[in-house]
Amino acid sequence: MRGHGHSTANNTWSGDWTAIKSLVPYFMEFRGRVFLAMLFLILAKLANVMIPFAMKHIVDALDASQAQVVVVPILFLMMYGALRLGTILFGEIRDTIFGRVTERAMHRIGLKLFKHLHALDLDFHLSRRTGGLARDIERGTTGISFLMRFMLFNIIPTLLEISLITVILLVNYSVWYALIIVVAVAVYIAYSVVLTEWRTHIVRHMNEMDNQTNTRAVDSLLNFETVKYFGNEAYEARQYDENLTGWENARARNRLSMAALNSGQAFVIAGSITAIMTLAAYDVSTGVMTLGDLVLVNAYMLQLFIPLNFLGFVYREIKRALADIEHLFSLLDKEAVVKDKATATELVLDGGEVRFEHVDFAYKQDRQILTDVSFTIPAGKKIAVVGPSGAGKSTLARLLFRFYDVNGGRITINNQDIRDVTQHSLRAAIGVVPQDTVLFNNNIYYNIAYGRPEASREEIEQATRLAHLDQFIKQLPQGYDTLVGERGLKVSGGEKQRIAIARMLLKNPGIMIFDEATSSLDSGSEQAILAALSEVAESNTTLVIAHRLSTIVDADHIVVLDQGRVVEQGTHAMLLEKQGIYASLWELQQREAEAPGELLSEQNIPLQESVPQSEQSTLI
Repeated sequence: MRGHGHSTANNTWSGDWTAIKSLVPYFMEFRGRVFLAMLFLILAKLANVMIPFAMKHIVDALDASQAQVVVVPILFLMMYGALRLGTILFGEIRDTIFGRVTERAMHRIGLKLFKHLHALDLDFHLSRRTGGLARDIERGTTGISFLMRFMLFNIIPTLLEISLITVILLVNYSVWYALIIVVAVAVYIAYSVVLTEWRTHIVRHMNEMDNQTNTRAVDSLLNFETVKYFGNEAYEARQYDENLTGWENARARNRLSMAALNSGQAFVIAGSITAIMTLAAYDVSTGVMTLGDLVLVNAYMLQLFIPLNFLGFVYREIKRALADIEHLFSLLDKEAVVKDKATATELVLDGGEVRFEHVDFAYKQDRQILTDVSFTIPAGKKIAVVGPSGAGKSTLARLLFRFYDVNGGRITINNQDIRDVTQHSLRAAIGVVPQDTVLFNNNIYYNIAYGRPEASREEIEQATRLAHLDQFIKQLPQGYDTLVGERGLKVSGGEKQRIAIARMLLKNPGIMIFDEATSSLDSGSEQAILAALSEVAESNTTLVIAHRLSTIVDADHIVVLDQGRVVEQGTHAMLLEKQGIYASLWELQQREAEAPGELLSEQNIPLQESVPQSEQSTLI
């Protein structure tokens, strides 16, 4: 047990030093500013240490013959005022100079983390909890600011001040004064360190409960409509109440442990001040010290223990900041599973023939999704993929976009393995209209322009017309400036898909992927958009993942998947003649069209590819 505790402590200190060392490069960017800040820090402390000397001479002069009252006290009073001003002024100059270093470090680290999170693979973002991640980032950046400011400008100056005062008392007075200060400071620091280390797990547990509470609130609000659909407001409130109860209990434990720490620190401070003032009073009564010396010692004790008392708070907060920074840098340490090779080259599109060659893939080892899948999408042709639910259709799009790498086989574009080209050049060549469109909480114009931010308004309006979205926008009082709300919840599913289609058309990629792209549209709108897309994509390589077979009868080639395998291939007419899975799906959908009220769930063959709730975190 003791060995385990020692190991844990070592790991804690190791993590603390790692976090501190991670910040060093950001200090070094402004070496001159850091040096100047440290210089003014020393000047401020020297001025602060000289203040009790001025007070001593003022008191002694006032206690001496009246002849000195006019000149000497006034001189020391002016010196006292100048030292007080110098202490504050040097401190302000120090903060002003160093402020740029802190702000630039937060800027650099924030931008680096933002870029890094976007560079991580889809698996990380599917498993992350947005609320908890946001809190980790917020606490981490705040922790950096706190650590850089208080560690440099509170702990180091306070230790410098303790050293100066100890030397002054040792040289000018009895060794007992210096000894009392050294023992008191040592006991105070040791007590603070031990208690703070004990409190660390309490603070971390409190942070975890805070994350869970925040995550629950964010998840519930993001899924506001779902909560309403199932009337689960009370259930969500109970869940949130449980999280708040855990957070409340964690805060209570944190508060009690802090009270124990503060009480012990107060006891050390009170005891040491009482001891040293008793000793000083005795020396004054015996004539060893003057009244001015008593004032000097008292001033030094107050000057020493007030910041030392604050040092206890700073140390606690620095330990907390280090834990938060450790979480922040742990995010930066996460490596993407899908990443560019050192030898990766730019993709050469040149028409855009896509080949799936004996592709095997599994999200998890115990659940194979695709097995030996092979087919070709010739340059400029339209290939459709259909099949029952869970056949792996949408997985093909994710693999082509390289959200994941294949486990076996390969995917090529013009004979270039997509693992050998840069992800940026690959994704720049591909446009995707997903089944579940998520929009930014901004206006319609912004969401369409996101496909190519540098596009002109004329190009954006042209993409809008091709997506048959222009009439809808004209009916809106604010037109393109209409806000779509969080995740696009203020517009219908059909309008969201039109915006997604317009956004993709604006990007104008060489390869297009439509993943159930018209599933939320009515038949009339669907046919109009399909006609427009056929015209636009006439010279593009197109992969269509379809549920409604009526939308892909004009495809140059149709691939039928079942349980992750290619079971049929051919044109619409050829597949109907085979009387296989495709023909069964076609017949079922024709019956549905003739009898709209018929429940598809009663049929033997599932049509809509909707991922089971339990698997959404893996497959989305």
